[in-house]
Amino acid sequence: MSRSKATSTSAKILYRPVGLVSGIISGALAGVLFKQIWKVASPSHSKDTPKALESEFPLREIVIAAALQGAIYATVKALVDRGGARAFEKTLGEWPGD
Repeated sequence: MSRSKATSTSAKILYRPVGLVSGIISGALAGVLFKQIWKVASPSHSKDTPKALESEFPLREIVIAAALQGAIYATVKALVDRGGARAFEKTLGEWPGD
């Protein structure tokens, strides 16, 4: 979907704090969501998520956890960013991106 009018510089500047706050919120939300999903999906059913330098977890589990965490983060961030941009457009009448 393309926008017919160009975004003004002022809209981009006004959106920066909104984007910053939404980035923090999406990161926190993605972290909580990942931990809850990992508790259920974990092969070892460990409460902790495996980290690369922890020797008690096999490499396969670490790689799966990292891939899942990345996918969840990217999805949540995209949803929050898009929602923030739509709310900004609805409020101020201009799309903040592009």
